[in-house]
Amino acid sequence: MENGSEGVRGSGTGNDRNGSVDPKIDPFVPRREHNPRELRSWAKRTGFVSDYSGEVGSSASVKFESLGRRGEGSSPKIEIDPIMGRTRPNRGNEIQPDSLDGDRKVGLRGSGIGMVNRDNNAHGISAVAPVPEEKKEENVAQGDVKVNVYPEAEQPPTIAVADGDGGWQGPSELKCGLKENPGFVLLIYYGLQHYLSLAGSLVLIPLVMVPAMGGTDKDTATVISTMLFLSGITTILHSYFGTRLPLVQGSSFVYLAPALVIMNAQEYRNLTEHKFRHIMRELQGAIIVGSIFQCFLGFSGLMSIVLRIINPIVVAPTVAAVGLAFFSYGFPQAGTCLEISVPQIALVLIFTLYLRGISVFGRHIFRIYAVPLSLTIIWIYASFLTAGGAYNYKGCNNPDIPSSNILTDACRKHAYTMKHCRTDVSSALSTAAWIRIPYPVQWGIPIFHFRTSIIMVIVSLVASVDSVGTYHTASLQVNSRPPTRGVVSRGIALEGFCSILAGLWGSGSGSTTLTENMHTIDSTKVASRRAVELGAVFLILFSFIGKVGALLASIPLALAASVLCFMWALTAALGFSTLQYAQSASFRNITIVGVSLFLGMSVPAYFQQYKPETNLILPSYLVPYAAASSGPFHSGIKQLDFAINALLSLNMVVTLLVALILDNTVPGSQQERGVYVWSRAEDVAVDPSLSSEYSLPKKVAWCCCWLKCLGV
Repeated sequence: MENGSEGVRGSGTGNDRNGSVDPKIDPFVPRREHNPRELRSWAKRTGFVSDYSGEVGSSASVKFESLGRRGEGSSPKIEIDPIMGRTRPNRGNEIQPDSLDGDRKVGLRGSGIGMVNRDNNAHGISAVAPVPEEKKEENVAQGDVKVNVYPEAEQPPTIAVADGDGGWQGPSELKCGLKENPGFVLLIYYGLQHYLSLAGSLVLIPLVMVPAMGGTDKDTATVISTMLFLSGITTILHSYFGTRLPLVQGSSFVYLAPALVIMNAQEYRNLTEHKFRHIMRELQGAIIVGSIFQCFLGFSGLMSIVLRIINPIVVAPTVAAVGLAFFSYGFPQAGTCLEISVPQIALVLIFTLYLRGISVFGRHIFRIYAVPLSLTIIWIYASFLTAGGAYNYKGCNNPDIPSSNILTDACRKHAYTMKHCRTDVSSALSTAAWIRIPYPVQWGIPIFHFRTSIIMVIVSLVASVDSVGTYHTASLQVNSRPPTRGVVSRGIALEGFCSILAGLWGSGSGSTTLTENMHTIDSTKVASRRAVELGAVFLILFSFIGKVGALLASIPLALAASVLCFMWALTAALGFSTLQYAQSASFRNITIVGVSLFLGMSVPAYFQQYKPETNLILPSYLVPYAAASSGPFHSGIKQLDFAINALLSLNMVVTLLVALILDNTVPGSQQERGVYVWSRAEDVAVDPSLSSEYSLPKKVAWCCCWLKCLGV
């Protein structure tokens, strides 16, 4: 061994082309722009099996196929495929190369085979940086072939262990794997734990949207209950018919910004009678049209083509822009009550960062329940402040004053503070029914307009890009190989169908895979599909209890804004985390991400500087979303003007367009770009474990067989 390389020595006798006694294997000579397919061909000819993955930073992506399937081993021992990380039953530890005759075999003694990851790699599989060009040289001696698999001073790539049935056992860090069933009691606990950690993403969007739409506290409670119901239904559908990964579907922040743009259209600003219902019906129609486009994108197979241009360099700034777009709403709203917002932000950071390693009864409760636990504590603290008279002003002690039409000059300046800080302002608990089942078109028949439909069509494409990155990361977290392009298309198509349901029921937002779900799986260490499904059932049951939605709707607005400051920051951070699959230190990638993100924030600011012409004074955090009606683009067609001005005032849309153009036109290798490598259809056909992870259940597969012709 020299230069940190391991030798692969041919055994047996035979005549090579030079007439020597020992067989000589032609060495693999790397090129600067090598083709992985040619590498597979060389490996099949020589019988060499490498344990090195060429995918940069991708722990479960595989460039090579399982080799030598035609050889029949003589040993009954089950060995581990060093490439797939799965078992190779009924095969020995020898492979018959094509270049040898008779029973001559080449023994493999590759380094690191069968080793189990013991470091902090959460995926339990190899994540190897690209080998520098000068360290890929091969040293060829008489009868020896030495291949430098990884550079000096670098640990060998780790390989996850497979179980005896050819399935994926999962990393030791996971408490519950994808297909594991720990028992009914633990499934209930894991399911509720999964959704409690996502509480901020599931229920806080209506607290921003409904008041801006002119809705009452009762309307807020009804929308929250509808979101809980739809999240449960769509999660179950995605678990059975989508990618089948343990992903939670719900109302995404991707749809919040365009909803704010639509509801601040000029014709809605001075509308007073039935304003909430009219805007909600407008949103319903736009979401349905955009969802139909997303559904067509998936079921037609066009998503497989779109996947060729969606890479981590595109996903990272786009998802980050979704979270950063709401900085004008976050702390300005939370700052109205510094006495509760600052402790809320500080407490959730203390739980997630400083106390994350503390275990209570064997559970990391501070890391898993950071948001609901901190929210509950500060909510109780705010209740004591309200009861103690912290928000009582002389002559303005009535909690109904913020909603009263008669305000004295002395009370008017305190009304805004009381509305955002007091815990007894909301009337949701007193007006909501105990039992209420959400039903379709509960707000009325949807309204369809060209301008809003175009906006949601583009937004649905952004949501698809967001979900593509989540699919890839989630597959690594559950220690599975990435899904095929067809499975990804199927997942996007089902998300479109679920968003159609959201449009019919009237949640005000489309349904998509929650990006925060990646953080939840990593924190809870629970990747069980059944746990997510059972938790979704409880979510549906809670949606039928009207008081549950009313209780969540009574959260003080400043407290909700404080939690959203953390949630939006987490969304941005999760977006940047996808850069780990590319060469994040590359100047090319740094430039593309920086330019796309900066222009994604700066170009909308140019469109948002055009103030709306109205006598109604809008809150400062809503002014940027009113640019669609008075933007600089004027073509003479009002519908088109509104759509263009609205789209170019959305940070995530501009960021996506710039990143797509730059990443797909600037030269760069696949390793540098971190191109997502999806499993192929033939991998599913030959690997029963991969088939069971992503294939549809047998009970429903027969009715979806027509999708095979579309590659879905």
